[in-house]
Amino acid sequence: MRKPAASGQPPTPTIQVIERMFALIDVLASREEPIPLKEISEKTGLHPSTTHRILNDLAVGRFVDRPEPGSYRLGMRLLELGNLVKARLNVRDAALTPMRELHRLIQQPVNLSMRQGDEIVYVERAYSERSGMQVVRAIGGRAPLHLTSTGKLFLAADDPQRVRAYATRTGLPGHTRNSITQLPVLERELAKARQYGIARDNEELELGVRCMAAGIYDDQGKLVAGLSISAPADRLDEGWLSRLQATAKEISEALGHRAEGARAAA
Repeated sequence: MRKPAASGQPPTPTIQVIERMFALIDVLASREEPIPLKEISEKTGLHPSTTHRILNDLAVGRFVDRPEPGSYRLGMRLLELGNLVKARLNVRDAALTPMRELHRLIQQPVNLSMRQGDEIVYVERAYSERSGMQVVRAIGGRAPLHLTSTGKLFLAADDPQRVRAYATRTGLPGHTRNSITQLPVLERELAKARQYGIARDNEELELGVRCMAAGIYDDQGKLVAGLSISAPADRLDEGWLSRLQATAKEISEALGHRAEGARAAA
């Protein structure tokens, strides 16, 4: 409980205490080993007595550990809470609002797909009749990995041996005259997906429909889903690509993903 302020003295603003707490936690997160109180104080710019008081309060809540007098590290309570948050994260829930916003901007179907075995499964979509699409995959619908933009992202994340095993297992069946049915062609396509971080479907699943996809990643950097835009073949706009990537990044960050650059700077 917050102590009442002395007569004539205003209480310390709550936001200031929270800001100081965040600063202390950030310093502790920057190192794996325990950090001496003096160094924490210097890095945060807080007075040693203030640093000591806040850290001790955090230690009471197990947010901070004191392995030995005068040194601190992050506590197990943060791990417990983090695991709870991670268990409750849902790709579909994180994606729904950003997907709808992307659809509002481009007025074409936006699909969220995940891998199940040798297929992708459509788990959500943002769609309207005004898009002019003749065929839209229903939620729960499935398609072969090698014939879809999102499926290619998942194959590109596999090592070459797994890709060859997929080709042998499925036989790379085609659905249209544009379908990729030869392993060398597929391998070249996957190399481009790895290089650019996006994948395309050029009327390979359905004639008259082209798609582009960007990956969605979790807090471990694992590809967990793909976000794709579908459009009539003559309407797919390359200008949508940056918006697609930004939306996929937004969803990934909601799942706890941090870009490599951000990790390095942390």
